[in-house]
Amino acid sequence: MPNSINYDVLIIGSGGAGLSLALRLAEQTNNIAVLSKFALTSSSTYYAQGGISAVFDEGDSLESHIDDTLDAGADLCDTDIVRLTVSHGKSSIEWLLQQGVVFTEEQNQAGEVQLHLNREGGHSHRRIVHSADATGKAVSLSLIQRAKEHKKITLLEDHSVVELITHTQDTASQKQVIGAYVLDANSSHVKTIKAKIVVLATGGANMAYIYSTNPHSSTGDGIALAWRAGCRVSNMEFMQFHPTCLYHPEARNFLISEALRGEGGKLVLADGSSFMHKFDPRGELAPRDIVARAIDHEMKKRGIECVYLDISHKPAEFIIEHFPTIYKQCLEFDIDITKQPIPVVPAAHYTCGGVITDNYARTDIENLYAIGEVACTGLHGANRMASNSLLECLVFAERASEDILKKLPLIQTTCTIPDWDESQVIDSDEEVVVSHNWNEIRHFMWDYVGIVRTNKRLTRALNRVELLKKEINDYYGNFRVTSDLLELRNLVIVAELIIRCALQRKESRGLHYTLDYPETDNTKPPSNTILKPYSH
Repeated sequence: MPNSINYDVLIIGSGGAGLSLALRLAEQTNNIAVLSKFALTSSSTYYAQGGISAVFDEGDSLESHIDDTLDAGADLCDTDIVRLTVSHGKSSIEWLLQQGVVFTEEQNQAGEVQLHLNREGGHSHRRIVHSADATGKAVSLSLIQRAKEHKKITLLEDHSVVELITHTQDTASQKQVIGAYVLDANSSHVKTIKAKIVVLATGGANMAYIYSTNPHSSTGDGIALAWRAGCRVSNMEFMQFHPTCLYHPEARNFLISEALRGEGGKLVLADGSSFMHKFDPRGELAPRDIVARAIDHEMKKRGIECVYLDISHKPAEFIIEHFPTIYKQCLEFDIDITKQPIPVVPAAHYTCGGVITDNYARTDIENLYAIGEVACTGLHGANRMASNSLLECLVFAERASEDILKKLPLIQTTCTIPDWDESQVIDSDEEVVVSHNWNEIRHFMWDYVGIVRTNKRLTRALNRVELLKKEINDYYGNFRVTSDLLELRNLVIVAELIIRCALQRKESRGLHYTLDYPETDNTKPPSNTILKPYSH
């Protein structure tokens, strides 16, 4: 295999955003590569349970969906981006149906078959299109199958990006991306991949925390890659903690879908008493930040390890039909959700900030795009509303494809890219350093930069992250790269970005809650937190 490979478009990430873009481009583009750090099914999309928000019900409206999104975003959403995204909801679902995705249906009163719609927190209507309680899996498997069948798409599993390759012809011109150095885990060899267009679709950074609903691949790779290359990032302090992750010593990262609360599930204490009514009149259907803080409050106040989510008052047949995945998974841990409540705790779930993009998914670097959770489009503001994330993936994949198809014929690539040089490094004999630093980052991020923050905690975390970053960079400079080392190097950067953004915000808003500034600052117009790259 040649050391240098050429593609028209290099898409980094195999989730809903990356595969949707690949399939849309493949109709008019000859040579597309999709990189997956691990298996194609290792993305967050695959594990998404709830669904995709879109207006289908006659009693619903685009304006209602827009208003709900703006309300959840705590005045930091870009209204134009919200309108753009919501208005593409129905067409995005129709496109997925064309790709073979099967959604849950029901018969209406007239006997006609229609999409079944769930309701989730923050939504004023039922507008969640879903495939039982495993929507992401249905979407992922369909898109993967379509991509495998397409001759113009090359799928590369077990490939991690080491660094983006950029080029500036002169000091007056804009920096542009021209490819990437990529580690092939199968051969332990770093390839040079040239590309006219590079797209980041790498997902979020939620593995920066010890408790997370995300797969292990969510280490903020795209955010760190873009930051090192020279892109701005925004709103990294808004890390969403899902209120209900299964609490069990043998269970890791298993999400209990918000749809369960949408169908009447109640949050209770061990004695069966409810508590959400004390925090918000919407109770269990309040936005995720409110529910997560309420659970966190009850746990700390009472010194308990978890609370419980109870839907056992519903008929067993209803529960098993609507939540088969959750039912089977809990049953493996001897929890029968038709008869007993589910122990739950909050866990890091979604990165609302990320790489700044425009309405065509373009970043600060020419020919570099970012779509999905890696991007900060302005849709989510200070808090993502449930099931808007997969919608964002689909809409901005379509938007990026439109811009890329116009731009591709105009791009000329003439510069030479040197091969990756590892002549000055050796194989590591201290792998324990990687695992130790990985665990240390995730623990202090949970303790100091979690659901409730203080300036003292944030400053303590920043001091630790600066020391770790130096230690990790020294290690990176001396040893051959591995997938674990690349993730650690990226993780320490996104941890620093989260902390620095959190220190800049002198108020509590949306997902950022600090005891030093417990109120929202309404004395001035709300603003996004923006970090500009510095010399690394």
